[in-house]
Amino acid sequence: MISIGGRPILWHIMKIYAHYGYNDFILCLGYKGWVIKEFFLNYYSKMSDFSMTLGKQSSIVYHNSTDEENWNVTLVETGDYAETGTRVRSIRKHLADCEMFSLTYGDGVADINISALLEAHKKNGLLGTITGVHPSGRFGEIELAGNRIVEFNEKPNVSVGLINGGFMVFNRAVLDKYFHDEGNVNMERDIIPKIVQDGQVGIYRHAGFWDCMDTPREYNRLNQLWDENKAFWKVWA
Repeated sequence: MISIGGRPILWHIMKIYAHYGYNDFILCLGYKGWVIKEFFLNYYSKMSDFSMTLGKQSSIVYHNSTDEENWNVTLVETGDYAETGTRVRSIRKHLADCEMFSLTYGDGVADINISALLEAHKKNGLLGTITGVHPSGRFGEIELAGNRIVEFNEKPNVSVGLINGGFMVFNRAVLDKYFHDEGNVNMERDIIPKIVQDGQVGIYRHAGFWDCMDTPREYNRLNQLWDENKAFWKVWA
């Protein structure tokens, strides 16, 4: 919920997906999940101009519409201390009718073409596809054989190649095969490496811009880009 230009980074990420026509969202809530719920419960009040009539029969009239009126947002409490894999495991029932699903974190933005990512996943015929990007050396490195991932190292000391940019696609079949009910599991440490070992993860190379918000310096940089109308991830009009 940390903001860029007065809007939560979560909103920016959802806007990227919605620009390409993907409007069904499942949010895995944890620590301070109510803050996210409150944002969406009061979405129009936060995002619109409105007039109120006060009193016992109070009413509100909103004066502008938003592009998010067709968003379908499911908010799921997945546990304050749940690891990333456990959070995904917790939403299985909401994905029952999906052949595949997109998955991303809440801290990264990019000028990524989501439709091209989905098409690349369909074309490679594998269970999963991860977007590879080229940032600084403090992230987990991906080793490739052609377009297939052969090794997935989560945040090694030195990284010189592609890293996981956080925009991923998986077939629903992975939920039954790799997401078991025991323990608190981490997506990057416990799940993805196993799918990689089975030769079932492909790569989508994103040559454009990508950045995340992990530090105050990155927070300041992303907000500065937004304020200067240089926000590379603003693919929507």
